[in-house]
Amino acid sequence: MEKVILEGYITVADAEIEAVKAALITHIKLTRAESGCLVFNVQQAADNANKFDVYEEFIDEQAFIGHQQRVKTSQWAKITVNVSRHYNIQGLA
Repeated sequence: MEKVILEGYITVADAEIEAVKAALITHIKLTRAESGCLVFNVQQAADNANKFDVYEEFIDEQAFIGHQQRVKTSQWAKITVNVSRHYNIQGLA
């Protein structure tokens, strides 16, 4: 089984930054507690308040897909419905 790595960023509108930052605390905590999550980092870029850099590692495709399924119905999904996602994913079949 190959590890799955997601790298990239999200862009957030000015009006939604504070809500995203507040929801991010719980999103990070829940994701890091998932079985199969090795690394999960989301940080607001120092040079662009609207950009949040994302880096994730999961032990395998099953763990990554499980994470994606959980997130689809989460509070994070509701709050970030309007963000623009720019990801590169390695390790998926």
